[in-house]
Amino acid sequence: MSLRSFSLLLLLTATGLPALAQQPVLPSRRETTGKPQSKPQTEKPETVAPAPPLALAEAIRLGVESNYAIRVSQQDVRVAENNVTRGNAGQLPVVNGNFVRTFNRNNQRQEFSQGDPRITNNVSSKQLQANVAGTWTIFDGLGMFIAYDRLRTLEQGQRQLTRAVVEETVAAISDAYFVVVRESGKITSLEEALKIGQARIDLTQARVDVGVSAKVEVLTARVDYNADRSALIQQQEALKTAKINLNALLGRPPGIDFRPLDSIVVARDLERDAVLTAIRQYNPRLEQARTSIAVADYDRRLVRASRFPRVGLTSGYSRNSSFNGASFLPGTRELGTATSYTNGFNYGVVATIPIFDGFNKNRLEQNARIGEEQARLELDQLQLQLAADAEQAFAQYQNRLALLELEESNILLARENVAIALERYRLGLLTPLALREAQRTQLQAETRLLDIRYQAKQAEIVLRRLSSGLVREGQAQP
Repeated sequence: MSLRSFSLLLLLTATGLPALAQQPVLPSRRETTGKPQSKPQTEKPETVAPAPPLALAEAIRLGVESNYAIRVSQQDVRVAENNVTRGNAGQLPVVNGNFVRTFNRNNQRQEFSQGDPRITNNVSSKQLQANVAGTWTIFDGLGMFIAYDRLRTLEQGQRQLTRAVVEETVAAISDAYFVVVRESGKITSLEEALKIGQARIDLTQARVDVGVSAKVEVLTARVDYNADRSALIQQQEALKTAKINLNALLGRPPGIDFRPLDSIVVARDLERDAVLTAIRQYNPRLEQARTSIAVADYDRRLVRASRFPRVGLTSGYSRNSSFNGASFLPGTRELGTATSYTNGFNYGVVATIPIFDGFNKNRLEQNARIGEEQARLELDQLQLQLAADAEQAFAQYQNRLALLELEESNILLARENVAIALERYRLGLLTPLALREAQRTQLQAETRLLDIRYQAKQAEIVLRRLSSGLVREGQAQP
């Protein structure tokens, strides 16, 4: 299966569905007691510069293609694929060729039982050795077959690890995307608060002009307005930081600006038992831990295979030639030159029988058993940790769903309360302090709704990631 075998099944709700009521609307003088209308979550804040839209599905596509953690992990998969060969497992013969060419210049002194010694200087000689030799192990206690299965298991484990990296990256991108949506929504809420604050300043100034209010009320309204402006400036920084974090996950320059196109829509149909079952069956970290147990078992079996005799076949062809510039001629003591040639095939059987190695094989087998038991303990620990994470995320998910239902009802009350309070202030029936308190209550309700909606979505993302619901492994496309 190639590196393109990861087909994304985006289960996160990233469509442009109508958003839940979230943003306040400043009522007009003629509309004082009607229900306030809501703005969609994805409406661009007025104080944020225009930017190209970015959908969640597009962000995930960019992240999967460009995220450095995914790209590094995919290279590890390529290495694991390359390692799965019969030759790497030792099942194929090994053939080597050798070529040696030497030249010599020597001074020779030869002494005989009778006569004077013979001295020859600067005698040349040269040799040529060329051969092709091959060896093929035909039996090693089945270790070569165990090694091949081990390599295949290592490849599967690396694929599961890469799949986990992809899922965790998709979850991180989704979470970072919804952080941008949340921070953008908070800016919109502050902009609405500034509109109400400006309306309060205008009304108070008009009352001061006709002599029914003191100037201190205008100053107080301006102080409150500036406090909201300060909060807006800080919130713009938070939005910029959230965009930088998302760009980093997408593997692109941090300064690229964008506008989130999708809103936060929380799925309300997740079931605890279904999530826990999916974790046990599909979680890639668990699958990788199971392959680690299989690898440890293969390691133990390889040690046992090394106790058996090792039998191999050997064969080769060689050709040698030598030239001697100072060689005795046949039957005389006269010096001459001599050249010799040899060539031919050779073949045979090589057997190695392990007899005693200082009990090292016993030590290695004991360590392999310990490693296998350790892998099983790590699997049990991971199962417990994943179950704990799932329980914690599901508890947060249920709690935030309950809070979300409460806050969605409460925000309508807060908006209607501000609309009525502002009209009563126009009529002179409400104090500035009471209007400011109604305004602050609405802003707090807006913020709580955004935070709770994001936290509910965050818990949903965690549950889907743990149950391998963000990315599914499919067949490679041609």
